[in-house]
Amino acid sequence: MREIVEKRVLSENDRLAAGLRLRYHKQNILCVNFISSPGSGKTALLERTLASYTPAHSIAVLTGDIQTDNDARRLSQYGFPVRQIVTGGTCHLDARMVERHLNELGFCGPGVLLIENVGNLVCPSSYDLGEAAKIVLLSVTEGEDKPLKYPGIFHRAALMILTKTDLLPHVEFDPDLALENARKVNPEIEYIALSSRTGDGFDVWLHWLNALRHKAQHPAAAINS
Repeated sequence: MREIVEKRVLSENDRLAAGLRLRYHKQNILCVNFISSPGSGKTALLERTLASYTPAHSIAVLTGDIQTDNDARRLSQYGFPVRQIVTGGTCHLDARMVERHLNELGFCGPGVLLIENVGNLVCPSSYDLGEAAKIVLLSVTEGEDKPLKYPGIFHRAALMILTKTDLLPHVEFDPDLALENARKVNPEIEYIALSSRTGDGFDVWLHWLNALRHKAQHPAAAINS
């Protein structure tokens, strides 16, 4: 019975996500969905990302958490529309939550929508939010075997970002092994290593994000390139 209920929930979510995807397409919104374990640096990454853009850019953030609006308060200081989604115990965001809070936020394209999912490598991977790409974060304070332990999200992600690289001299972590494990699960996954604290590698991340937006705006050009 539980399996039947879960299938119905995911089916309904997929229907709503299809509506969000159409909405993003019509309004020329690039939506990306950040997924990681708690404490891997999602909010810090978003802070530095927002700080890299001027107020003339059209960017909005939806940030999910089980409790508190701490992340939204951190991100709102950069002058872009931010909305906290408090799930009240649910370990993931779903398309219905995103749709409701996006409506309340009043964000319309063209622009970029950054979704910070609840800290969890399992539940969020199954829920489509209409995004153009799922991005999985792995910090150097975690194990290199995380991609093998949690293959679902690494299989579905377009990009793996290795975070907190400024700590590499102080921890036992092998970035090459982490990437090797990720590509055992998903040979096509792209990879960026960066530090949100020092900014090292951040230009590569911003280039990736801007290239994805260009590809979304000009799909024919991407196919022919």
